[in-house]
Amino acid sequence: MIGTNTNRGRARRTAWLMTSCAAIGLFAATGAQARQAAESAQVDEVVVTGSYRRSLEKAVDMKRDAIGFSDSIVATDVANFPEQNLAEALQRMPGVTIERNKGLGGRVSVRGLPSEFTFVTINNLATASGSGGRDVEFDMFASEIIQQVTVQKSPRASDEEGGIAGSVNISTARPFDYSGRKLVASAEGAYNSISEKTDPKVSFLASDTWGNWGGLVSFSAARRTNRTDSNSGINFRPMFRFSEAGGTRAAQAASVLARDAGVIIKSNTNRDETGRIIFQDKVGDRAYLNTQDQWGGTASLQYKPSANFDIAFDLMVGAFDGTEDQYDAAAYSASSRSTLETIHEYDKDTLSQYGMVVLRDVSYTATQHEMLSKEQINKTDYVQFGSEFNWHGETWKLHGLAGYSGAKKTLDYSNLKHVAYAPSRTRWTEKGGETVKSANPASIDMYNAPSKYLFEAYETTLEKIQDDKYAAQVDYTKEFALGFFPVLKTIQVGARYTDKSKERQYGALNIQGPSKGSTAWLNTRTMADSPLTPIGELVPGGDYSIRDINWSQISNEYARNTFRYAGFSTPFTPDNYYEVAEKVTSLYAMADLGFDVGPVPVAINGGVRYVDTSITSAGYHQVQTPTGGTTYTPEPVSSDGSYNKLLPSVNFTAELTDSIILRAAASKTLMRPALTDLAYKRTASFNSFRFTDGNPGLKPTFADQWEVGLEKYLPQGGLLAVSYFNKKIEGVVRQALTGTVKNVTKYNANGTIDGVYDFDVYQPINAEGSYKVNGVELVAIVPFDILWQPLKGFGVNANYTILDSSLSGQSLIKVPTPPVGLADKAYNVTLYYENDKFQARVSYNYKGKYVEGIGYEMYPIWRSGYGQADISVSYNLNERVQLSLEGINVTDEATRGYTMDPSFPTMDEKSGRRFSLGLRMNF
Repeated sequence: MIGTNTNRGRARRTAWLMTSCAAIGLFAATGAQARQAAESAQVDEVVVTGSYRRSLEKAVDMKRDAIGFSDSIVATDVANFPEQNLAEALQRMPGVTIERNKGLGGRVSVRGLPSEFTFVTINNLATASGSGGRDVEFDMFASEIIQQVTVQKSPRASDEEGGIAGSVNISTARPFDYSGRKLVASAEGAYNSISEKTDPKVSFLASDTWGNWGGLVSFSAARRTNRTDSNSGINFRPMFRFSEAGGTRAAQAASVLARDAGVIIKSNTNRDETGRIIFQDKVGDRAYLNTQDQWGGTASLQYKPSANFDIAFDLMVGAFDGTEDQYDAAAYSASSRSTLETIHEYDKDTLSQYGMVVLRDVSYTATQHEMLSKEQINKTDYVQFGSEFNWHGETWKLHGLAGYSGAKKTLDYSNLKHVAYAPSRTRWTEKGGETVKSANPASIDMYNAPSKYLFEAYETTLEKIQDDKYAAQVDYTKEFALGFFPVLKTIQVGARYTDKSKERQYGALNIQGPSKGSTAWLNTRTMADSPLTPIGELVPGGDYSIRDINWSQISNEYARNTFRYAGFSTPFTPDNYYEVAEKVTSLYAMADLGFDVGPVPVAINGGVRYVDTSITSAGYHQVQTPTGGTTYTPEPVSSDGSYNKLLPSVNFTAELTDSIILRAAASKTLMRPALTDLAYKRTASFNSFRFTDGNPGLKPTFADQWEVGLEKYLPQGGLLAVSYFNKKIEGVVRQALTGTVKNVTKYNANGTIDGVYDFDVYQPINAEGSYKVNGVELVAIVPFDILWQPLKGFGVNANYTILDSSLSGQSLIKVPTPPVGLADKAYNVTLYYENDKFQARVSYNYKGKYVEGIGYEMYPIWRSGYGQADISVSYNLNERVQLSLEGINVTDEATRGYTMDPSFPTMDEKSGRRFSLGLRMNF
């Protein structure tokens, strides 16, 4: 039965967590009572309200005081910056870029590495996510409930391991961050230029202290309605699609190539030859409507009886509900019935260095035209709670925490699919592609022939992910003033235990008739038998904005009500089920040294972290039945893995002058394998004599890294900084042949034995060798009045990151490519002005081109460089009320991509502008 292990160990972990929290609280309270109660000292406020410039000053101060390389943003920068969520705010930081989906920021990348290379914590607890991997989906966090974010790029031994690119450390607010009572409320309306919808957003924060106690609550809720129009889906398809089909399809393809392009195929099975003859596989026009309902809240109770002791209990909850409607008119040239009919235009020049011929404009014999109405409902619930204490004397400090982070995600997906096979003509256009009628009399206008489209299926899938993370940590710091060794300032030791588990359940069902098991509608019902709605009415905002075309489709609302028969459900199936449990024990020790080299004060932080990890993974294994079919093992099959590692690190600063700091760092870091790679499930290909397994024995991907930088601190929070970083990454995960299962019996459909064979086993492995990523970061934060007094109030916050990598040649046909996801440059520029009443900012964020993937392991598919301009204007009506106007993507930029060369575009996608008008009240 699927999910039999769902609660395995959970009751034990819950009891352990409650005991840990109680023990920490009891120990801390007892320790506090043993000391004399001192006068409560006022701490420096972390939140900076009402001034972007002051928030920059605070962030610069934090950078100067930090050990190692880091950058921060504080509350004003997050809550008042032009962004739609936390990811949008983080992209303003040096070396940080975001991955956009339908115009909205989602995942975060640091220094050009993939998002899963970034480790994320909230209040020092590793963050659960419903992503199915280790990367975190930032769009589920409301930015208003976040207090501070620090991106740590060079680790210390005391930092939790897990991010080769860096760590994003998020903090929520606590009551003693403020001096007394605090109440902030805001409301805004946001307008999208394509959907023409105006959406609400509200938030508040209330905090107060009563002697030794303080309490804080915050809440934010928002709706976002984004429409995206896209001409996309085009990609290279190698000619072996037709040449290896054999028969008439292969013969006609070879004949047309010779007749119309002068290309002679010597061998239909030589993929090095046929893989260099390219045609256009798919063209699609689609409109998306993405509706998101997001809410989040925090609560914090803090006890601070003295300046030497405090304990806090934090709670963070939230939910992200998204519905995406997609209406897709697509044409697949490479259908199972099709081949070449006429080549109208071909290109032997653009990619001639790779010996490639690209067919730019072709008529095909039987294009597969599809009308797809797709609906995806995403529901994510998130909760985190924990306890943290700090207790210190004159020369020592004790710190501890315990907590839980969990996420539950459900993805309910459906696709109503109607298909028409007919001759057609597909060609590249300037920004994308198009499919039109060909000269063949049987050709159709794919956008205006609903009676030609036959019902194929109403496809449904259901996915559920449960992610649980528990952690406890204790740290002890001792200060020293040793006459015989005066350079030693502190020694810190600590231990951390984490217990993580993630379970995935998945199922699929295709409906082809009005009741369970019925196929009455298959290839009989047409699209014309359902009510059709023009695309400009299916999604709000009017006509399709990418091209001058219009078409009608079946609404998802009608599809859901009609094709999901009474009693319908999508059953979970064994093939994609997995559960991964991971337990980590970490011990560390580090020391701070301080001394002078002549007139130069030098500080060194060095230490080592020991990490011991054990993994248990379970999944179902596919087996063959005596009748030649396939089934799965009755219960999940489990397997274990483990590894341990020493992770040294050192951070160095030298204060060359009062305003110039030389900074350096070196460390060994790791990134743990994706949970889908660890999942011990097996699928079988009995025709290819091949098993595909997960691998719980995978080791992490490691990086040896170092960095050096020079920082010039200017008056009034200004900063000029340059740094060079270098990462040597090894143990990258890839699929490989790992062994053989001998004497596997293969059955025929009639139950007879086909034979006994040896099956190859393919698994993810840690590849041998390494590659390097290096780059330069430049930062300039300059208030202009330090240059010329009449420019008081004006300033700039800019950063630029340029990257390079040694890895290339991933393509099977030896096309050089950088690592997937690595952008060679990124920069952010914000020009601002402010005075006592008025603030204005214009920001431009740019991420260079990068490879999204490699089609058929042959053709690099690029995402073009993308730049976006945002604005923010606010006016203080009085000392408590602020009016703001913000604009996102005010120049209405489109997202584009291409395969190998920009003359072969793969996408042209527009999500429009967003403008919001808000009111903020501070009491």
